[in-house]
Amino acid sequence: MSALAISSARQPGAGLRDLLAQMRESEPRFFALGLLLLIAMVPTAFAMSIDQRIFLDVNVWDKPLKFEFALAIYILTLTFFARWLAPELAGRRWYRVYSGTVVAAIVAEMVWIAGAAGMAIPSHFNETPLGVVIYGFMGASAVLLTSASAVYAVQIARNSQTGLSPVLRESFVLGLGLVLPLTLITAGTMSSMGGHWIGGSPSDAGGLALLGWARDGGDLRVAHFFATHSLHVIPVVGLLSAGLLGGDRMGPMRLSAALYVLLVTYAFVQALSGHPFLPMLG
Repeated sequence: MSALAISSARQPGAGLRDLLAQMRESEPRFFALGLLLLIAMVPTAFAMSIDQRIFLDVNVWDKPLKFEFALAIYILTLTFFARWLAPELAGRRWYRVYSGTVVAAIVAEMVWIAGAAGMAIPSHFNETPLGVVIYGFMGASAVLLTSASAVYAVQIARNSQTGLSPVLRESFVLGLGLVLPLTLITAGTMSSMGGHWIGGSPSDAGGLALLGWARDGGDLRVAHFFATHSLHVIPVVGLLSAGLLGGDRMGPMRLSAALYVLLVTYAFVQALSGHPFLPMLG
């Protein structure tokens, strides 16, 4: 089976509609949540257009909009990978409870972030008594929702009936499995330091286009970004490797995964040193 046809492995010639149907069938809760987050971007963008209040030198609705998009991409990516879980997993009680809790954690996090934006107060690193309590809850919720990638990695590794080539299967497992440990290190450090800026001005204005990364100092969000996107980059490398070199050539994909970990490490150390990522971009 061609590695380039993984999205239609069970339905040859499947188009986007069939792919979305497979995703919805494989993990309906995550799929519905992903769509809800994308839809929520519309009123958030509208609020941004009519509400000109500023927080940390950017519009108060900038953060909720970014989180809605980022969480939608994350949860829909998990929905994409859900087709390679064992079919009986969806019927197990522990998984139903777990997936429902992940959904609840994401909803609660977005409610607070949007609510904080509406009040023009910090949703993260809020030093008020209530803010400290909520931030602790958000930290636990973040670990919970990020752990879903690790759960998927373990379950795909255990499923011998995926129909995937060895290189594709391992790239999925590595990509998903690296999200949790890399995120715990990068985001955990950011949380313990009380912010993501190091050596620069504590402002989101003038950051890198779209991403907002600081240009005048270190920014721990860079390493955090790369850590969470290992579930995209490494599987894509596995797909390309399987298509070009064959589904049994593990070396190139494993080397790419190791290099990606080094990239996260480099971005992390660079931020801690107070230097911006890719300073030539201005």
